[in-house]
Amino acid sequence: MSNNLTRSRNRAFAIAGLGIALIVAVFLSPFASQDPDGLDRVSQDLKFEDKAAEDAPASKLPFYSIFDEYALRGVPEGIATPIAGLVGTLATFGLAWGIGKLVVRGESSPSDESDR
Repeated sequence: MSNNLTRSRNRAFAIAGLGIALIVAVFLSPFASQDPDGLDRVSQDLKFEDKAAEDAPASKLPFYSIFDEYALRGVPEGIATPIAGLVGTLATFGLAWGIGKLVVRGESSPSDESDR
């Protein structure tokens, strides 16, 4: 009985966390600063931002044709960043959930062993 309650609480916690992350990604991302992030700022300050490789390794990644910086390519500017935030949050959650399932699958809890 306690195990079902724990699972139910864990599920509610995960859903609440995902919901909060999605709200932040979709509704707050348009208000993000337009100033350069840390690495871009350092490259500008040290005057080497134009020395990037023309054929950057990032351009060979599978999602390069879909995403442009922090926005979705081919989508109107006003919704490109929120949609990219939505997709990125769901992808990150999915990867974390999948890895968690793989890791937990191999473990058994002490209560499972005592029930045998």
